[in-house]
Amino acid sequence: MYFERFYDTPLAQASYLIGCQATGEAVVIDANRDVAQYIHAAEAQKLRITQVTETHIHADYVSGSRELAHLTGATLLLSAEGGPEWQYAFAASAGATLLRDGDVFSAGNIRFTVMHTPGHTPEHLCFLVTDGAAANEPMGIVSGDFVFVGDVGRPDLLERAAKFAGTMDAAARTLYASLAKFRRLPDWLQLWPGHGAGSACGKALGAVPSSTVGYEKRFNWALAEMIEEEFVASILEGQPEPPRYFAEMKRINRDGPALLHGLRRPERVPAARAGALLAAGHVLVDTRAAASFASAHIPGTLNIPLDKSFSTWAGSLLPYDRDIYLIVDDEARAVDEAVRDLAMIGFDRVAGVLGHDTVPVWAATAAAGQVAQTSVAELHDALLPRGVAIIDVRNRSEWDAGRIPGAHHVQLGTLDQRLEEVPRDGVVVVQCQGGGRSAIAASLLAARGYTNILNLTGGFREWSNAGYPVVRDGASA
Repeated sequence: MYFERFYDTPLAQASYLIGCQATGEAVVIDANRDVAQYIHAAEAQKLRITQVTETHIHADYVSGSRELAHLTGATLLLSAEGGPEWQYAFAASAGATLLRDGDVFSAGNIRFTVMHTPGHTPEHLCFLVTDGAAANEPMGIVSGDFVFVGDVGRPDLLERAAKFAGTMDAAARTLYASLAKFRRLPDWLQLWPGHGAGSACGKALGAVPSSTVGYEKRFNWALAEMIEEEFVASILEGQPEPPRYFAEMKRINRDGPALLHGLRRPERVPAARAGALLAAGHVLVDTRAAASFASAHIPGTLNIPLDKSFSTWAGSLLPYDRDIYLIVDDEARAVDEAVRDLAMIGFDRVAGVLGHDTVPVWAATAAAGQVAQTSVAELHDALLPRGVAIIDVRNRSEWDAGRIPGAHHVQLGTLDQRLEEVPRDGVVVVQCQGGGRSAIAASLLAARGYTNILNLTGGFREWSNAGYPVVRDGASA
């Protein structure tokens, strides 16, 4: 048996290539859109990808299963569970084979037994993997978004992200029943989950790449003995806000992702065209670091630094129906990385790239934009006494844990939809936990015509460390 795990850090997402070295056949589970990596890995091991499958209709990235099956001629295997509302709409046109609980498929001597595990989503499947050349019992389970290391898949995404009202309580109860099935699995089984730390598909995912069923039974909080009502309350409490793009991912993956035929580098666009692109209504995303953007940028551009959070904020703040142009600092690295990260979440309209000389060329002929900054000391000593408005763009859990007195909460992912809550008169300070998200917020507000914005350097963390007043649960501390 050959086993290889692929991990996409920006998505905190794992996929798997499992093959039989005796026959050369292999299966890929939960492929993302960068399908070349699986093809190259299989070729290196002298394996043929004969089947492609996935655990469920994903909400956090565009599936690569359809494309990988198309390119390799592999059979596409998709869940038939969950009822008519949760079926893959493109399954018939793609010639997919449908899977149900208890079905078995093989790649040479490797057997995969299908286990229906609803709760995170109604159609969710896991795969028990048996190396038939060595054993007659499974060695591990590919658990997808069902059970993670230290956590379980959240049951509220259909309601909070995909807007299926009234579904999360019932889904939590279904998940409770599925976990009872999980407890009956042998302790020795290895656990190969679909996500790691940083994923928004749970609230406390571990960073360890794998575990065992027995370990999770002993130490995973969601597998502790508790009555159903206690579990439902616990699993629904404290879940992070799902990024806005999750609803779009669910639709794309249900209806059938477009075939990319490989990731392509967009054309290089002269810096002098930046103004014309903005005037034509295109979106310019400046991927440079926040400090570089703050010191000088092209007015009207949006700053989303190319770091580990790039996918999250791009998916929450960029439109899917307009051409996107990227301003990059390091063309040798940043172009391919940004295009790949955007393609992973369905942005297929990256029309061009403007290089590191873009802002200097612009500044030579027009006024460059800047993001004004303020410190926690200036906010406390000078601005607050004047009645300045404060917009806190952190997540709800951070806001609940402590906030600056008088602040108004508008989570960054929703800011563009709630601009009416940001005053256009008087000084407005935007803040987050450490200054990164608020810098993005400041760039978005500037692009929307605000000229009265200050970014709080150091954010709430520095405010709290300085010993300034903090509001917690309606009381000051």
